[in-house]
Amino acid sequence: MASRLHAFNRFELKYLVPVEQATEIRDELAERMDRDAHSPVGGYGVWSLYYDTAQLRFYWEKIEGLKFRRKLRIRHYGNPDGVTDESPVCVEIKQRVNRVTQKRRITLPYGIARRLCDGREMVEHSPKESAFIQEVLELIVRLDLRPTAITGYQREALVGRDADTGLRVTFDRRVRGRDRDFHFGIPNPENRFTIPPHMSVMEIKVNERTPHWITDLAARRNLNLVRVSKYVQSIEAFGLAPRSVFHVHEADYPPATPTPTPQQPQYQRPAPGASMKAGAQ
Repeated sequence: MASRLHAFNRFELKYLVPVEQATEIRDELAERMDRDAHSPVGGYGVWSLYYDTAQLRFYWEKIEGLKFRRKLRIRHYGNPDGVTDESPVCVEIKQRVNRVTQKRRITLPYGIARRLCDGREMVEHSPKESAFIQEVLELIVRLDLRPTAITGYQREALVGRDADTGLRVTFDRRVRGRDRDFHFGIPNPENRFTIPPHMSVMEIKVNERTPHWITDLAARRNLNLVRVSKYVQSIEAFGLAPRSVFHVHEADYPPATPTPTPQQPQYQRPAPGASMKAGAQ
């Protein structure tokens, strides 16, 4: 069996910007960057199911700013409507070591991913995937992890060209979540906005250093770095932790329909294989 395992390290810088300003920044970046080939007009959906302990260990590690911390999640790229046991998802361990973000993931059919993470069963895998599968299972059993929160948002992605090939900038809007109904395919789940719907999360992701021209752009536009975690926002928005300060029902702000330009074709729902590639980084 061919390995489905993928791993990478990078530095991440996050900014919270109004949606209108994010659009301006995206258009300016597009002069020196390319649209991700798998990011259609209007972006693509990213949905993540996070696992945590009954005492919210991973949440508090983030709040306390531990230099080494990690999270376990199942991630689906695309529209969650119609997700079946055969739909491809990623089982992912995301960890922070000092300032470096590390991600290791394996692509599995949704039904098998749930057997691993919810059923706590060993699943079929190749020898190269064994260490990662064992680590996931050991984490779940040792810490008694259980589904805790789902986050979802619409992402647009740009990638660097030429000397900036390690650069990736994403814009996440309509950031929302829920603390129940943890199956991706549930129709009409009750999501709430966990970040105000008029705000967008902009992330600059680099392998080594941030290009000077992009730090100049951030300074010129008075962008301020923020420590924002979509998982933390979901935990707080539903009162699972005492810092809850904000929530808005998703139905109160229905999504707008993107208007393509002549150079941008209408969005077509990607095939299952293509939708996974949209989140390859």
